[in-house]
Amino acid sequence: MQLNLERPDHEFFLRGADGASALVNDRHLQASFVLAPDRLIEGWRAHEAKALAPEDMEPLLALEPEVILLGTGATQVFPPAATLAACLSRNVGVEVMTNAAAARTFNVLAGEGRRVVAGFLLNA
Repeated sequence: MQLNLERPDHEFFLRGADGASALVNDRHLQASFVLAPDRLIEGWRAHEAKALAPEDMEPLLALEPEVILLGTGATQVFPPAATLAACLSRNVGVEVMTNAAAARTFNVLAGEGRRVVAGFLLNA
């Protein structure tokens, strides 16, 4: 059996994420961040899903995604309805999941060439 190493066509690849940290390419992150296939925005000011305000989603929406993946840490926690509505009113879908699930989903969607943006909440 022949095994081949496949490199993604996009610049950023999530190697893993949990509630406290994430590994993007070879970079170890320990603060909340926003990720698109071609963009890494460190220092996202958001920290807790329950406290996310609509304006906290602006860095993600500015990247013009078709879908936003919201990684809420080690457990799935839904943000306030007004925050989700701010995205949906701009025709952007939002999927809320754990960071580990969001990392896997991001890699799949980015690999398919989708306009995906992910926000990862990490415990500071």
